[in-house]
Amino acid sequence: MLFNLLQAAVDTTALAPAAMAAEEKLSLIDLASKGGWLMIVLLILSVIAIYIFGNKWWMIRQAGKIDKNFIKDIRDLIHDGRIQSAIALCQKYDSPIARLVEKGIERIGRPLNDIQAAVENTGNVEVARLEKNLPILATISGGAPMIGFLGTVTGMIQAFFRMSTAGNNIDITLLSGGIYEAMVTTVGGLFVGIIAYFGYNFLTSQISNLVFKMERTTIEFIDMLQEPADN
Repeated sequence: MLFNLLQAAVDTTALAPAAMAAEEKLSLIDLASKGGWLMIVLLILSVIAIYIFGNKWWMIRQAGKIDKNFIKDIRDLIHDGRIQSAIALCQKYDSPIARLVEKGIERIGRPLNDIQAAVENTGNVEVARLEKNLPILATISGGAPMIGFLGTVTGMIQAFFRMSTAGNNIDITLLSGGIYEAMVTTVGGLFVGIIAYFGYNFLTSQISNLVFKMERTTIEFIDMLQEPADN
């Protein structure tokens, strides 16, 4: 009896390193392959999310680049009557702020309300351009976890189906393997959803900051147009 117990302990000890070695060999690719075809969908969604985030981040970063003395230079040029030079200065910058001011300068000579309306309409177009594709990012942030849960449910159904068809040859690996494969899609969906969620909120905050600058510039420009009448 004692010999059998010692022999079982030796066998368990010998199997432990092999099990650990097998566990250590599990790579990220092997883990993702266990999730089935839904992992391909999540991979595509992650690529789309990363592309949208990178594209919008670069666009917003470039849109915010403008000389801090831009409005002052525009004021000096307009007061000197150099309208074309002021327009050329606006065209020097690929920025929504510069395009707002350019649209206002082109309307100089018309009623102030018309100038303000033209600037505001241009601002709405610029904001819409900045926010383009952001709804897709928001959809991915909410849809990816749902796809992951779908994979979990289908994986559990497959696991129980295997058990039901196994008859009296039910093995614990039938259930554990199915659960393992099912949970992989949950992890993948949450991972993609978290990336898209934080990316969406970061971009919206950056756009809000840029919109604030655009509104402030619009106010400064309209006030600048009223200065000659006040003097």
